[in-house]
Amino acid sequence: MSEFDHTLHAEAEAHEPQPYGTFIAVWAVLMALTCVTVTASMFWPGRAGTAVAMAVTPVKASLVLLFFMHLKWEPTAFKVMFLTAVSLMALFMGLSFVDYLYR
Repeated sequence: MSEFDHTLHAEAEAHEPQPYGTFIAVWAVLMALTCVTVTASMFWPGRAGTAVAMAVTPVKASLVLLFFMHLKWEPTAFKVMFLTAVSLMALFMGLSFVDYLYR
């Protein structure tokens, strides 16, 4: 096993397994937020429902990333790489929308 493989293996074993209760609680919160989104779209169609959905969606995505994809327990370098990639994607999408707006 190379030194690089050994380092990756040590990093993978760095955090303890999480109890099932943590994941069940996060799942319950995700289901509750989904109910909030669906209810908002039913009772406030249009801009208000869309605003609620746009506010709830990043929270749900963050929960999935942090707990189910284990980003919460990863080293800081992985978190920085992930945030850099998402920021660049958002920048390019934003520039594309601005280009589309002024055509």
